[in-house]
Amino acid sequence: MNPPSSEAGVHPATRRISSTVALTLLRVLRAQDIPAEVLEDEDPVVTMPRRLGLSEVVERQIRNYEEDVRRGVKATDQEFEDLVKLVIRRPDSEEIFLEAGRRLALPEGGIPYRDGGSRWPDVVVYALARRRARRLLRRLFGRRLGGFADGAFALEASAHLLVRSDPGGDACALMTGLCHGVLERTLLCRCEVVHTLCQARGDEHCRWEVRASG
Repeated sequence: MNPPSSEAGVHPATRRISSTVALTLLRVLRAQDIPAEVLEDEDPVVTMPRRLGLSEVVERQIRNYEEDVRRGVKATDQEFEDLVKLVIRRPDSEEIFLEAGRRLALPEGGIPYRDGGSRWPDVVVYALARRRARRLLRRLFGRRLGGFADGAFALEASAHLLVRSDPGGDACALMTGLCHGVLERTLLCRCEVVHTLCQARGDEHCRWEVRASG
């Protein structure tokens, strides 16, 4: 049985993606380009104009999405795809998507989950992590993105938004980071999420699996 596709019937102009997704990507992009040391009276936007993340256009987009988040305005699939195309022009695009996914895994307000998952049996903890991931993906993207296969935590998806936005597959790192963030804040221990299959790279579908490291 093939993993579910969530893209059938989704019109590119439908506003269903949380503007938090776009805002987080742009903030991570900007953070990547902030130099380690900046003189007190230096304006990086002026002195480093070639850095995409510090451009005036990106700063304006960040302000616009901050307002959209405040007002609860959603983004369209086309907006998200355009933003992904902007990021994948960079050699560090996979790193940007990974960090954005981790940040998006934080509950609203940036406060980590407080319940002590480590006190519960593994089967309960992983079930909780799967439920949190499903709810988070639906809240952020306004639809179901894939489904969980057999195993502790094995998310599978085909013909999904990330692959459609980036045929090269770097954008799939956003899902890797998001799953990693959800798992670490639920298991309360370090773990690794591996993108073992990628539709963008020739596999029938994408698959993300957890590998606990104690």
